Amino acid sequence: MLELNHDNLKFSFPQVHKDARMSINFQRTLRIPDDDQIHPLPPGLGSFPLRHVDDYAARIPENWREHGGVMMPMFQSEAMWVSFDSHSGYPFLVKIATGKINAVTGDDWTMQPVKEPQDYLVVPEQPWIDGYCVKKDVIRQFVAMPLGSGYTAEEQISGEAVHGGMQVLVYPMKGSEWDKIQAEESELMVGRSDILYCLKDSSEMGLAPGGRMKQQIHEDPFDFNVWDLNHLSRCFVHISNSINWRAITGEAPPTIPPTARQYTEAGLPWFDHYRPEGEVVGGGRKLEGMQSVLEFGEGKGENPLPENDGVELGGDQVLECQKKNDSQ
Repeated sequence: MLELNHDNLKFSFPQVHKDARMSINFQRTLRIPDDDQIHPLPPGLGSFPLRHVDDYAARIPENWREHGGVMMPMFQSEAMWVSFDSHSGYPFLVKIATGKINAVTGDDWTMQPVKEPQDYLVVPEQPWIDGYCVKKDVIRQFVAMPLGSGYTAEEQISGEAVHGGMQVLVYPMKGSEWDKIQAEESELMVGRSDILYCLKDSSEMGLAPGGRMKQQIHEDPFDFNVWDLNHLSRCFVHISNSINWRAITGEAPPTIPPTARQYTEAGLPWFDHYRPEGEVVGGGRKLEGMQSVLEFGEGKGENPLPENDGVELGGDQVLECQKKNDSQ
């Protein structure tokens, strides 16, 4: 079962297990500088609003109506990250694609998960994902760009501007396997500390690779046969240019977030999350070969990232996010 509740996608599989519940939300954040540096994790600045596309059928593109799902607003060159929350620690296999390009491997979207090379995330082992896995311990941040402009991962890899947005696919662990884990008192809960505190007129947006960030994509710690591939839930997440959000919904979009430089000069913290006890996934070769938004724009003679200044962090400005072992 899939529900939209307070800007969260709520996935539940009561036919599999009473604890098989998780939620996903899409966090507004700083766009890190697109430069030669590998940056720490930026903060969460609150959730993007999510709305059912069916509620606005007369005002949205036809392919959005065909796919259904939800939509959210993003400004051109705005960044985002995806947060996962398994409320009881119940494990899920999650596939993420942008424009039907797998965000972990760069391969074309498929419903079937692949173990080798791993093309999915394991929640709650993976508490969030900020971008495309381009190499071991390094991602390129998700940055919104107009679909059809050539910047998006979809266009760079497939050569087409068709889908845009994001696709999310969730499989639960088999209920019997979860009962075994509970019996062994092996909780796998992880969490992230959050701080809650331009433009081309194109209605459809896709996600493109931005600056580089230190982030691990964790390997699946379970045998592949623990996943219940007979039960799944899928959702399309369409992205509207924030300029058009009011015309579609009648609501004002969120304000433009501060720049990385403004945030850093205010003395606010960035984050680091490192788990040396687990194996991590290497980057997708196709993803590593993409040009960043800045690189692609320079090749076109454009300046797609205004205010791309680098940042200098103080010694106490990067806070470590510790693993939490919460029993609920």
